[in-house]
Amino acid sequence: MDHIITFDLLDSHLFLHLICIRWNKSMYLRSNCSMLNKLKISLLFLLGCTSATYLSGAVPNDPLNVNPIEVGSMVPEAELITVKGDTVSLSDVIGEGKVIIIFYRGSWCPYCTKHLAAVGHHEQTILKKDYRIIAISPDLPEGAKKYAGETEFNYSIYSDSNLSTTRAFGLAFESYSKWMQKNQTLPVPAVYIIDADGRVTFRHFNANYRERLAPEDLLNALN
Repeated sequence: MDHIITFDLLDSHLFLHLICIRWNKSMYLRSNCSMLNKLKISLLFLLGCTSATYLSGAVPNDPLNVNPIEVGSMVPEAELITVKGDTVSLSDVIGEGKVIIIFYRGSWCPYCTKHLAAVGHHEQTILKKDYRIIAISPDLPEGAKKYAGETEFNYSIYSDSNLSTTRAFGLAFESYSKWMQKNQTLPVPAVYIIDADGRVTFRHFNANYRERLAPEDLLNALN
């Protein structure tokens, strides 16, 4: 698991039980054992809820709290959707070559499209270095297809509308959309470089979606 739970419920139960025994030996708290038992039950319930949140794969509601996979990690198992609506595995999309993966919020985001265009202007240099560019967003397949038809560059665009890959990379967070009047899950914009073995050799992410990796810095990070 990417997230580490500091202690499990069994350890918590033992810890609280020992506290209860110690407190029971105190003359002051002897009469309050029933209150302590209620406290113990309440704390166990709270710990159980917290553990369930981790295990359910809940995402943070603040982009500053995301936990992206690190350099040296292998690409996780996940799925994407093509512009034709077909579900494919991330490993099949990457294949055995070197790739640059760009996570963006959606084609509706001007900061995202500006960044993709800036990287796209260096596409030939990137291709000469034997890298392919894969752009991933939560856009629905039809939205990804529309954007792919509008862009002048040849990088591959995929839908991650089910957030399988965004979650697997640890980039997902929940945000309230004033326009949609509801919560939505988005990726923190990020750039990953993956080598031919499927290992992360570079990553860049920024909770401030207005700030992006400069194309020149991306080129310098390529082997």
